Amino acid sequence: MLRICRRWFGGILAALAVGGLAAQEDTPPIDDALASFYERATVAPAKTSIYVGNVKLTMKPFTRNGDVYSSTYDAKVFPFFFYSEAGRISITITDEDLRSLAAGERVYFNGEGFDTSEEPRKIEGHADPADERSGKIKVRVWVSKNIELIFNTIYRFDG
Repeated sequence: MLRICRRWFGGILAALAVGGLAAQEDTPPIDDALASFYERATVAPAKTSIYVGNVKLTMKPFTRNGDVYSSTYDAKVFPFFFYSEAGRISITITDEDLRSLAAGERVYFNGEGFDTSEEPRKIEGHADPADERSGKIKVRVWVSKNIELIFNTIYRFDG
């Protein structure tokens, strides 16, 4: 069980960024004022239970370059500290997805995270905006074909 839990740490963080769907070719880019507003996103630490303990994830603020949000993470496992790890994440979020969030619409997303050994994790979830700056995220992380873990946290755009 601990081995399985270790595999999902990097992937969970990919989903904790605000969500992205496939870009549409004919969608105009967001204007410069709006682009600077969405330049940076902060995600609150997330915590979930595992078989005999819990995992706390903390991330540095996500920064946007083009359509890609990127960050690094730390995953602390209690009481099994030797399974703790760090890694990097990135997720594509289109301008259309950002417009949907600003309009108060749910956005579905998927992404990947990578631990220091570069092992990817499958991520799916959705973001529900509370307002144009912040909202809630529900993330599903598949650590194997049959095992998924669920995290709930919040995000905030800091631009």
